[in-house]
Amino acid sequence: MRVFESFRVRKTRKNEKNLLFLHAGTRRYAGVAFGKFDGREAAGEPSVSEPRNTGKLSSGTHRFLSTEPELHNIAYLLQILYNTCIFIRAFYMECIIMQFIDGGVTAPKGFLANGVLAGIKAGRTKEDTALFVSEKPCAAAGVFTKNRAQAEPVKLDRLRLSRRRAQAVIINTGYANAGTGEQGACNAVRTAHAAAVGLSSADGAPWGKIDEDDVLVCSTGVIGQQVPVEKIEAHIDELVKGLSKEGHEKARVGIMTTDTKYKECAVQTEIGGKTVTLGTMAKGSGMIHINLGTMLGFITTDCAISGEMLDAALRESIEGTYNCVSVDGDTSTNDTLIIMANGLAGNKEITAKDDDYKAFLEALNALNTQMARKIAGDGEGATHLLECTVKGATSVESARKLAKSVISSSLVKAAFFGKDANWGRILCALGYSGEIFTPEKTSLYFMTAGFAEEAGCPLCAAKKAAAAEKEPEGFIKVCDHGVPVAFDEEKAKIIMSEHEVKILVVLEDGDAVGKAWGCDLTYEYVKINGDYRT
Repeated sequence: MRVFESFRVRKTRKNEKNLLFLHAGTRRYAGVAFGKFDGREAAGEPSVSEPRNTGKLSSGTHRFLSTEPELHNIAYLLQILYNTCIFIRAFYMECIIMQFIDGGVTAPKGFLANGVLAGIKAGRTKEDTALFVSEKPCAAAGVFTKNRAQAEPVKLDRLRLSRRRAQAVIINTGYANAGTGEQGACNAVRTAHAAAVGLSSADGAPWGKIDEDDVLVCSTGVIGQQVPVEKIEAHIDELVKGLSKEGHEKARVGIMTTDTKYKECAVQTEIGGKTVTLGTMAKGSGMIHINLGTMLGFITTDCAISGEMLDAALRESIEGTYNCVSVDGDTSTNDTLIIMANGLAGNKEITAKDDDYKAFLEALNALNTQMARKIAGDGEGATHLLECTVKGATSVESARKLAKSVISSSLVKAAFFGKDANWGRILCALGYSGEIFTPEKTSLYFMTAGFAEEAGCPLCAAKKAAAAEKEPEGFIKVCDHGVPVAFDEEKAKIIMSEHEVKILVVLEDGDAVGKAWGCDLTYEYVKINGDYRT
């Protein structure tokens, strides 16, 4: 079963008609809809998963289920609507497509990147220093660690981003430049200065002279040791000369530490009649318990948007994405997430929280959700990506905190590593989350990613399983209203052997839903961190 989701109906101010939006994966369709549900649930027809009524099409979000694998075109979309007993009198608006593309931070117009091996830390054989730059100054914003012990680059970037602008970012791995005092602060400024001079000296560069205050600095690695900044300075010319659209491939490697995979993605959407692109890269594998940032993350976009709106969108987006990730419960001294927008897409500048802002936020959420999953799935030594969905909480914030408490629990993580369906640890983690819920009305389920995706989402999967005569493969209920149920231990073990396992917590305290992502806790995690400094 495939869910065509985010079928939203709202009134337009202009003519008070029902404006219709439908999403199928990354595809968004819009039109004008009139009509009503007739209440039928004919066998074999697509059906609305929300309660049906006989009144006019209501505002809100509705989900459509279909046995068809794809929405191939607009004509088929209309057939779906016809089959669900909605009469369409007009369908005139353009098809808007949001799609993931290649390119990382250089996918948007006007951004170039590169990475080099500067030899910052002995023994490294791949790039350890990265640089990316915009052809023109950008509106910019950032969010940073809440750890009171903050790295010197965090302090510098926070100060510079108070102006809501930036043009380039230089990143080094090996040493975090945290716990390094006055010399560390000087080294951060020195690194930015070297990058500004190198960029400004480039012959024929489209950016011309770069203001040193528009250069941001990030570092990651061992805490408490000075960065050999002279090695970075010696490779600035090489970094600058190699800047290119393809340079994201070296840059994404140049920011990695214990990461086993590079992390990047890009998405395109349409805003104000213009194609807008967002690109990103991040690193993060250990010391991940994100609180207003990620280990190191960078987002670029060619959207025209004010610094104030960029800051608002970033802060709104991270609450349901990056801040819902935990690998080991340790919040880094260097957590930084920076976003830069150069406006080269040519859309009308976003200066208020209007429809264009919402479209931008939607694309940013899609981008950040992918990156949150990538970071969680590449936790140090991890063998499983864990996604916990909490339904029925008193608020979205509460649902997210409950879900994060589950995936942050060392005992829950260890249980998934051992493929032991010890659901009591999940109930325990919910209990010490600090959030109010009713344990006696709490039910728990495990399922494979495949089963959840086939049904459309974990909640749809639970509905599908409840309607089945026999519990489906890839899905198992382990707790019902706070008490154990008889379940097949071998089946549970098979589900928990999948790379990605989904945990569904169903409460009866409200209607809110929230998610969080984490990973299992393995022997390899201890080995990696047992001698990380040396």
